[in-house]
Amino acid sequence: MGDEPGARLELSREQILAFRRRTQGLDVRLPAGSESLRQAAWAGCQDSVPRSALHSLHARVEGVAPDAWEDPTLVQVWGLRYAAYVVPGGEHAYFTVSRLPERGPLRERADDIAARLADFVGDRRVDAREAAAGIGIHPNAIRYAASTGALLIRWDGARQPTVWFVPRPEIEPFDARLELARRYLRMLGPGTPAGFSQWAGIRMPRVRPVFEALRTSLVPLRIPGGEAFLLEEDVDSARSESEPAPARLLPSGDVFYLVHGPARAVVVPDPEHRAALWPSRVWPGAVLVEGDIVGIWRRSGGVVTVEPWRRLTKAQRVAVEAEAASLPLPDGPATPTVRWAGPAASSDRTASPRRSG
Repeated sequence: MGDEPGARLELSREQILAFRRRTQGLDVRLPAGSESLRQAAWAGCQDSVPRSALHSLHARVEGVAPDAWEDPTLVQVWGLRYAAYVVPGGEHAYFTVSRLPERGPLRERADDIAARLADFVGDRRVDAREAAAGIGIHPNAIRYAASTGALLIRWDGARQPTVWFVPRPEIEPFDARLELARRYLRMLGPGTPAGFSQWAGIRMPRVRPVFEALRTSLVPLRIPGGEAFLLEEDVDSARSESEPAPARLLPSGDVFYLVHGPARAVVVPDPEHRAALWPSRVWPGAVLVEGDIVGIWRRSGGVVTVEPWRRLTKAQRVAVEAEAASLPLPDGPATPTVRWAGPAASSDRTASPRRSG
């Protein structure tokens, strides 16, 4: 795909970002409750930076408590790119089995490690180091078993995760990839086969057949920088307008900006700002103000440091500070302290705020 003679429709950058915000629940938070948590985690909440999944849930759902990531309707797995993820319970196969080859050495390695681990672990919950030592492998190699869908984890960010086994999902890898691709296109669309490959960590030879299978349900679009595809059922939504929230603090690895390659220029047009948001090591969080990413943030204990890329109005700063104050912190004070940093940290008091929050 990708070589169709001309896209039928065109979407602007503003329309693309608005569509993603709406489908991800970033304009208006979902009501409190387990069903909303599942919906917020529909495309996975990355948790590689401890409790980033919690803050992704908080950005989308009302009343998120510090232990919301452990809601009984959610599970934690080594998912896309073997990163820690919080995903809807019963749907973890889309984030694990989707990465399993149908055959070959990688499939054999995953099956072998999973089988030996299952024999050693049994019905226990075991520290990952103990499990690895029990079958004579490096702890990091346990992650290969995750792609079978039979291995769940609990990682609190401080120690090695606890691992245990559940029945292996009865789904073929190709079918799991189909559903994962649909979720990618719904949450991060318009998208491309290459974009899906980078997002999911699945190589192109296994991605191309997926998009071929989806061909009849996809609409080619012209977007800034090239062409991409959207699910046909989402085209009308992508062309509609919405009112963005005053502010959201998106954590490291949040799905809203979990894109790679040329797709990053759509999210953040300025090259210097892209370098700040997507550094070579641990990513910071993204400051979303009135629907656009305008800076980065980091947290250390109870201190939230916000570094805007441009001067914000007083109302915008108040909205950002309100978001920071509402962050659920499992390891800090009830109300975080906000510290503004960088050359644009002072407010532009001459500007007229567009929204007061």
